[in-house]
Amino acid sequence: MTVYRSIALIISCCAIATAQEFRPLFNGKDLTGWKGQGYEVKDGTITCTPKGSNLMTEERFSHYILDFEFLLPPGGNNGLGIHYPGAGDAAYVGMELQILDDTSDKYKDLKDYQFHGSIYTMVPAKKGHLKPLGEWNHERVTVLGNTVKVELNGTVITEANLDELQAKFPQHQGVKRRAGHISWCGHGDPVAFRNIKIADLAPVAKAEEWKAQGFAPLFDGKSHAGWKLPEGGEAHWVPMNGVLKYDGRSKDLWSEKEYGDFTMKLDWRWNGVGPTQARPVINAQGEESGQTLQVEELDSGVYMRGNINSQVNLWNWPVGSGEVYGYRTNKGHSPEVRAGVTPKEKADRPVGEWNRMEITMKGDRLTVILNDKKVIDQAQLPGVPVKGPVGLQHHGSSLDFANIWIKEL
Repeated sequence: MTVYRSIALIISCCAIATAQEFRPLFNGKDLTGWKGQGYEVKDGTITCTPKGSNLMTEERFSHYILDFEFLLPPGGNNGLGIHYPGAGDAAYVGMELQILDDTSDKYKDLKDYQFHGSIYTMVPAKKGHLKPLGEWNHERVTVLGNTVKVELNGTVITEANLDELQAKFPQHQGVKRRAGHISWCGHGDPVAFRNIKIADLAPVAKAEEWKAQGFAPLFDGKSHAGWKLPEGGEAHWVPMNGVLKYDGRSKDLWSEKEYGDFTMKLDWRWNGVGPTQARPVINAQGEESGQTLQVEELDSGVYMRGNINSQVNLWNWPVGSGEVYGYRTNKGHSPEVRAGVTPKEKADRPVGEWNRMEITMKGDRLTVILNDKKVIDQAQLPGVPVKGPVGLQHHGSSLDFANIWIKEL
């Protein structure tokens, strides 16, 4: 992504930040939704104890605005970890934004990248915008694709392009990531946090271009209009800021309208964590090779024409997303059919990042493009219905959908 586009994206995001819907990441009562040790809930705050180190969210995040308040004790030191993979030092396997009383005498020899709001070891922040000790500070962090922006008490103190940082610091592992957990990186000081909330954001759509091509939104970004919710599904399929968030605890979601031939665009990403399981390695003919790999089990899919067998899989299996499992594993189909519904390559982005998929059904032929790579090319689906609704599959994994557009052919 070019620099000018990155800047345009983050300006666009921040310009509408006040219109975004935030949801709490901390309920003010306990550490529901968080994992780690050495933190306590005290007077409506999350406070680091002398044994505090990493406390991370159970969810993964990619595009978002994080809003919180913090209170520093004299000489207090903590940090905000972003794109944290869940293990290791967040400052290096992810990125750490400094949270620090940099006015303390014990920090008089700090390097520029160690002051509050800096991206540790890489990007120095503007100094002098912390409130006096004893007062609560307000911080807003915007993460959008390859851009990070930090605002402290209403002043922008840090802006960074992660692609540029990756080129400048090629040995830093965390700067290569574009998704992960959010964490507090404690050092035993009683730093306190409150009013922690987040606005999940969708990837930027090419709305005008897609409209000109004849596409129309199938998800309006704010409601369930056009979809048949399962009973009780309102609490589990939640539209927010252009993102359809699913917690993996309901049933399939089906379109009200039926479609015959169509092309469908959608963005999706895994926001939760799955168990580690062995999954088969599939060869180009659609046969299991006899080998397995340990993977994080994540599973969903997109149903074609109301048929659960003609499902374009979304998952973290070695074969990659785009596979039509119901056809590949059916040995009643010809070898050509089974090979055709096997992805040519695994084009999935790292778990937690957004994927963009384009699915075309024409007659009984299926084509799937994932992250600009054609993984299924004119595969035949014998017996597929000629018309039916499209569906988003429930298979117990939590994930986000966005930018769902469709064009009838």
